[in-house]
Amino acid sequence: MTVGAVLVLLTGEISLPKAISAINPDVMVFLFGMFVVGEAVSTSGLLAGVSDYICKVARTRDQLLLIFITVMAVSSAFLINDTVAIIGTPLALSLAYRYRIPPAAVLLVLCFSLTTGSVPSPIGNPQNFLVASYWNPPDPFLSFATGLFVPTLISLGLIVLLMRTRWMKYDNGSFHPPDLPASPDRNLVRVTILSLLILATLILIRIGCSILGKPSVFPLGVIALSAALPVLLLAKQRVVIIRQIDWRTLVFFVAMFVLMQSVYDSGWFQTSIPFTNLTTIPLILMVSIILSQLISNVPFIALFQPVIAVSGMSSGYMLALAAGSTIAGNLTILGAASNVIVIQQAEKAGVSIRFSDFIRIGLPLTLLQAIIYTLWLFYFT
Repeated sequence: MTVGAVLVLLTGEISLPKAISAINPDVMVFLFGMFVVGEAVSTSGLLAGVSDYICKVARTRDQLLLIFITVMAVSSAFLINDTVAIIGTPLALSLAYRYRIPPAAVLLVLCFSLTTGSVPSPIGNPQNFLVASYWNPPDPFLSFATGLFVPTLISLGLIVLLMRTRWMKYDNGSFHPPDLPASPDRNLVRVTILSLLILATLILIRIGCSILGKPSVFPLGVIALSAALPVLLLAKQRVVIIRQIDWRTLVFFVAMFVLMQSVYDSGWFQTSIPFTNLTTIPLILMVSIILSQLISNVPFIALFQPVIAVSGMSSGYMLALAAGSTIAGNLTILGAASNVIVIQQAEKAGVSIRFSDFIRIGLPLTLLQAIIYTLWLFYFT
């Protein structure tokens, strides 16, 4: 993506002023803020406490499966699934080791939970945030939740049904998970908790304003940056945290905005794919899932943005766009960046997941989820 952006600038396909204007500052501020909060959670050592708590509460493997899916899904809805992938992989491997569950099964559940759990939230993943920023509903949290929460609950239940057999198998303990990071100091733990409280409070205030019919004073970018401020200002480890945040993804987004604007300006995209004919929820979901495999979900949404601006789309269509581009990550490993993050981290610990193993579960899961979201959006939006 970066190479492509540089090439279109060097060849004059897009001017420097237009390239700069193509970069969405709200998206960049939002991602930076959320990455800071996520990295603080990872560095603080809170994961060790979460792992201990889950092990105390979960008395059986079935309970562990339900609790693990719930924790990962809820976390991905509010901390971006890519960030939770970084945090959740060592936690997943630790639980697999403690309960003697095949590590590949736990990692598959992690991938599917992160992707599915992020669907009903405008801050659950980058593509949802792009959809929310282009759509600009009165309150994106309520719009996403009312349209996508129920089918997401059902979709999470599908993960339980499809993965339970693998989850219940016993591993021979042939691997040892990486140690969960211990808390470096109490200061970072307190600051991280403060950041999470600010994030939750501002989200609730925004939802409350929408319910009361009052305009919100907190854009999503402001919410993310406000949550990051305690870490940036008060944490003793702030320099380390800033260095460790996902700068590659931030650079990727800058390059993507530039390259996708150039592609759209060329007219090739509009003539090759007649997006103006996407006038039904099933078709939007299907195209979103398929094209997200070819060009990835975030660039797909970025290319789709001018079409939204020109033609306008109903709430059902916008939610179908968000849901389809997100559950595309359940089909293949390459369908979501969070999958790649999980796989890469797991390989460092000596655990691998084959592409065929992923798609063997991912294909029926994605098809069933697509049907669920289609039926719900068609009849209830």
